[in-house]
Amino acid sequence: MAKRQRNKRSARKARQQERARVEAAREVSGANPQDDSRKSLFKKSKNTGRKATKNIVVDKTERTGFGKVTGYFSDVRSEMHMVTWPSRTELRNYSLAVIVTLIVFGVAIWLVDTGFVAALVQFTSLRQG
Repeated sequence: MAKRQRNKRSARKARQQERARVEAAREVSGANPQDDSRKSLFKKSKNTGRKATKNIVVDKTERTGFGKVTGYFSDVRSEMHMVTWPSRTELRNYSLAVIVTLIVFGVAIWLVDTGFVAALVQFTSLRQG
């Protein structure tokens, strides 16, 4: 939860810096706030104040040979850090729900199959040997 709050705080700070930069540029150029041409004067910068991450490669087409394999595993590692794992009780409850669902659907399919076999035997007057 603290990580989420830090991310929110840094995003808020980046937006505040961007607004301050735009205001400063507006004051320097003397642009009218109601003027629509100011959009062309102030282009949004690509750097929004976020830190660069070592594991993220911007252009993955540059990877060749062994770099593809190591890049893949570094991407997997960075994604696995973002996974929210369930607690022991959540895992037990989810597993129980899956097992009960499998049993219910298994019984339903068995009943439908038995019904089809009975209908075919009745229709074709064939007997199971």
